[in-house]
Amino acid sequence: MKTLQLFSNPPESIPALSAFYLADLGEALGKQELFIKQSPQKLKVLREHALIESAISSNRIEGVEIDKSRVATVILGTPLLKDRSEEEVSGYRDALNLIHTKKKLISLSEEIIKKFHNLIKSDMWDSGKYKEKPGDIIQTYPDGNVRIRFKTVSPDNVDHYIKMSIKLYNQCLRERYIHQLIAIAAYNLDFLCIHPFRDGNGRVSRLLFLLQCYQAGYKVGRYISLERLIEENKERYYETLELSSKGWHEGKHNPWHYINFLMYILKSAYKEFEERVGKLKSPRGSKTELVKTTIDKLPETFSLTDLEIACPGVSRDMIRKVLSDLKKSDLIESISRGPGALWRKKVIPLKECNKEGNN
Repeated sequence: MKTLQLFSNPPESIPALSAFYLADLGEALGKQELFIKQSPQKLKVLREHALIESAISSNRIEGVEIDKSRVATVILGTPLLKDRSEEEVSGYRDALNLIHTKKKLISLSEEIIKKFHNLIKSDMWDSGKYKEKPGDIIQTYPDGNVRIRFKTVSPDNVDHYIKMSIKLYNQCLRERYIHQLIAIAAYNLDFLCIHPFRDGNGRVSRLLFLLQCYQAGYKVGRYISLERLIEENKERYYETLELSSKGWHEGKHNPWHYINFLMYILKSAYKEFEERVGKLKSPRGSKTELVKTTIDKLPETFSLTDLEIACPGVSRDMIRKVLSDLKKSDLIESISRGPGALWRKKVIPLKECNKEGNN
């Protein structure tokens, strides 16, 4: 909530590294559908591997492991589960399947947050329930000494903070004053700082990140495990989380360490995805497809500025060319002139037109 409050008005600027990541991810988004259509059989294998890796890695980050010989059985089968760890891994798989199959029907809410927690904690006494006692984040050193890394939100305030964080996130999406990926990462940081549950906060945060990326159009988590990439960069994950949480309660923290980390994870996933599916050399029309896909997601009436914000990796000239071509095809129309000129969509979604044109 504190991070999203920092962004309640458009930030004067974003760090150069953040802009770099947004540009790269914009380009990756433009290529995404081209790669997804390329090799259905390869994608089926990638989906299965990602499901396994995500369930295993996200739990292993929190110290929950199962016998390696049981991994495929627990995640892909319907076995009798042997112990608590297998139940938690199986529950995470169920949460992933819920996201993969129902993502368009799920909205960010307290209900889905508690649902994810209930799935990963199964029949634990407090599954799906906010913590009843303070749960500060403690670091234990090899010599036995401990320190409080972060004081989380008190149990009495959790419900209020969760509701406010959801409200502010939805406001960010509705008013579009920051890039959606920044809003997603900022929400993730706030969720971890609120730390609403006694246990399982990290796993729920990773499920929410996957869901929110999906809903923003970034589908790579279906094919490449974001959780596995976070585990491979676990030290940096904890380091950036600690750096960005300092001063959080006072709203004086620097969220960009953690925001950039999550964008790095997403960028790494797209790079691996392209390499695994079979990298194309400069796919023709990828930026045009990105602009068209973005227009489909915008309201019926939109501006050039809206497109520039949503497509940071595409030049203004390229956006103008796409708008001009769509206007010539009678798919959109210009309804005002000048720097803030507005455009309006006239027909069915552009991607449906593209499909018809390719048949």
